[in-house]
Amino acid sequence: MASLQLKRVYQAPGASDGTRILVDRLWPRGVAKEKAGIDLWLKDIAPSDALRKRFHGKPQDWDAFCVAYAEELESGAAQAAVAELRERWKEGPLTLLYAARDEAHNNAVALKAWLERGGAS
Repeated sequence: MASLQLKRVYQAPGASDGTRILVDRLWPRGVAKEKAGIDLWLKDIAPSDALRKRFHGKPQDWDAFCVAYAEELESGAAQAAVAELRERWKEGPLTLLYAARDEAHNNAVALKAWLERGGAS
C-alpha cells in the first residue's frame, strides 16, 4: 500500500500529500471549500454524531472511543466509505484531514490505526 498520513485541514497542502481526504462529519470552521485543497470529503467514514459527542474532549476515554469507532467502521453505514478509501489508498498516497486541535486523540488517528491493522479489509 501507498503511504497514509495525517494532517490538520488548516495546514497547507504539501507535495507528498497525494489525495487529500477530509474524514470529519462536519465541515471545518473557517475553511473555504475552494481554497482547502480537499480532493474528497468522506463524511460517512467519520464517527456518528452520538459517538463524537460522547467522547469529545475526553482523552481519558480514548481506548473506548477507538473500540466503538471500529465497530461503526465495520457496520453497514460506513462500509461504502471504507471501500472507497481503501480503493484510493491502493491508487497512491493519501492524507487524512481532520479539524481537531488534539493531534493525538481524534477520529483520523483512530481511523489510520484501524486501516493499518487491516480493519474491514
